Amino acid sequence: MGGETVVGEDRRYNSSTSSNSPSSPSTCLSHFWSSALRAKTLTSPSVRTAHNGDALLRRLGLFDLLLIGVGASIGAGIFVVTGTVARDAGPGVTVSFILAGAACVLNALCYAELASRIPAVVGGAYLYAYTAFNELTAFLVFAQLMVDYHIGAASIARSLASYIVSLLELFPFFKENIPSWIGHGGEEFFGGALSINILAPILLALLTVVLCRGIGESSILNSCMTATKVVIVIIVIFAGAFEVDVSNWSPFAPNGFKEVLTGATVVFFAYVGFDAVANSAEESKRPQRDLPIGILGSLLICIALYIGVCLVLTGMVPYKFLDEDAPLAVAFSSKGMKFVSILISIGAVAGLTTTLLVGLYVQSRLYLGLGRDGLLPSIFAKVHRTRHTPVHSQVWVGIVAGVLAGLFNVHVLSHILSVGTLTGYSVVSACVISLRWKDKAASQVSSRWTSTWREGVLCLVIVAACGFSTGLLYRLNASSIFMLVAIVVAVLASAALCFRQTYADPPGFSCPGVPIVPIISIFFNIFLFAQLHYEAWWRFVILSIGTVAVYAIYGQYHANPSSETIVYHRAPTEDAQ
Repeated sequence: MGGETVVGEDRRYNSSTSSNSPSSPSTCLSHFWSSALRAKTLTSPSVRTAHNGDALLRRLGLFDLLLIGVGASIGAGIFVVTGTVARDAGPGVTVSFILAGAACVLNALCYAELASRIPAVVGGAYLYAYTAFNELTAFLVFAQLMVDYHIGAASIARSLASYIVSLLELFPFFKENIPSWIGHGGEEFFGGALSINILAPILLALLTVVLCRGIGESSILNSCMTATKVVIVIIVIFAGAFEVDVSNWSPFAPNGFKEVLTGATVVFFAYVGFDAVANSAEESKRPQRDLPIGILGSLLICIALYIGVCLVLTGMVPYKFLDEDAPLAVAFSSKGMKFVSILISIGAVAGLTTTLLVGLYVQSRLYLGLGRDGLLPSIFAKVHRTRHTPVHSQVWVGIVAGVLAGLFNVHVLSHILSVGTLTGYSVVSACVISLRWKDKAASQVSSRWTSTWREGVLCLVIVAACGFSTGLLYRLNASSIFMLVAIVVAVLASAALCFRQTYADPPGFSCPGVPIVPIISIFFNIFLFAQLHYEAWWRFVILSIGTVAVYAIYGQYHANPSSETIVYHRAPTEDAQ
C-alpha cells in the first residue's frame, strides 16, 4: 500500500499458543520467552480495528495540548527550586536551567517523533517500547513509571493541601485554628508509621470526579488553572525585573562550573511533564500534527519561564542571602512587595492543581492501554459510553493516590522517585533508533555471530552502561581518567550505531541527528540515574524483579498485542540514509 506496510509479522502474537498451559519446566521457560519477546503489531489502515464504544473522544486541540504540557511541568517548584539551587550555583543557576532544558529538548525530540509516527492510541512510553522492542520491556517501563506516578500524585496532593491551608490562614478566623490532621503535614501515629491527612484525599476525590466527567471538563479546569499560574509567573518576572541589581550577578558562578553542572542534574526534573502530551494521543483532534508541537512547544514555554524567574531572583537578592524554603516570597517581601507573596501562594496552588490533575489523567490512560492489551484485567479497558472516559481506571488511580496521601507521609519517599521518568525517557530514545532501522535490520542477518538488530541493541546497552559508569564516577569524585575511558567506550558504541546500521527517514515529524541525538539522551538520562539516592537503585531492581514475576504469573497468559492495531508508515527505501 505505497508507503504503508505491515511490520513485525515475524513476531505476531498467536492466541492459540497462549491458551495452552506449559506442562514442563523447559516448556514453561520457552513459553515465557516467546511471550516476553513478542511485540505489538503495526498494520495498515485497511485492517485497522475500531474500539466502537470503548474509544476515547477526540476533543483536544493544539492549545489544549500545550496547556497540558505546561500544566504538568510547572508546579510550586518554580517558586522554590530556583532559589534552592541558586544557593550553591549562584547566578549560574540560569545556566543550570539552560543545560537541563537543552537535555530535555533532546528527549522531547524523541517523544515528538514517536508521537507523530504512532499517534492513534494511548500508551506513551509503554506503547513505544511495546512497538519497538517487546512485551516484557513495555511492562517493565509501565511498572517503573506507575510507581513514580502513584507516589508523586500522593506527595503533590499533600503539598497542595498544605498550600491551601496556608492560604486559608491568611484570614484571621482560620489562623492557627486548623489542626495538622486536616492538611498541614499530618497527624502522626505509631511513631510516624501512619500520618493522617484528611484534605489531600478530598482534593484527589474532587479531581477524580472532574476527570471522570469527561475530557472537556478536565481540559477546561486545566486550562484555567494553567493560565492563572502562567500569568502569575509573568507578573512575578516583570515585577521583579524593576528591582534587579546587576551587580548581584557577579560573580556569575562563584563555586565553579561543577556546581552549575550539578545544579543542572537537580533542576532537570523541574521540566518533567512534557511527556504527558504523548499520552493524549487518542483524544487529540490532529495527533500527527499537534502532538509534536504540543510536546516541544510546552517544554520551550517552561524553559523561558524558568530562565526568567532565575534571572529575576538572583538579580533581586545576592545568592548567599536567598531563603531556602520560600526564596521568591522572601525576596519580594524584602523589597516591600508582600502582595507578590500572596500571588506566589495562589500560583503554587494553581500549579500543584494542574500537575496533580494531569498526573492522574496520564495514569488512567496508561492503565487503559494495558487493560486493552490484556496485561492487566479487562476492567481497566472499559470506557464509559457517554462520558468517553476510562472511569474504572480513573477511579482506581484516585483510590491508590488517596490512600497513600491520606495515611502515609509520602514525602519521605521522594528520594526513590524519578527512576521511572529516567527509565521511560531512555527507552523512548532507544525506540527512535530501533524503529528507524527495525524494518531492514529484521531481515539482515550477520554472517558472523548475531543479527544486525541485536548488535544495535547491544550497542544501546553499552551506551547506557557507560552513562551510568560516568555518572557514578562523577558522583564519587573519581579520577577524570576513568570517566574518560567510559566516555570513549560510549563513543565507540555510538560509532557502531552510526556506521553499521542503515536508517530510514520516517514520515511526519523527524527527530534530527538520529542516532546521535537519541544516544546523547540515553547517556545523559542514565548519567542522572547514577546521581539518584542508592535506595532508588534498589527500588529499580526490586520492582523489576517483582514486575517480571507478575508478568510470568499473569501477563504472559492474558496479553494480546493484536488487541488493537496501529498505523505505521515506512519511509521509502530510496530515502534511507
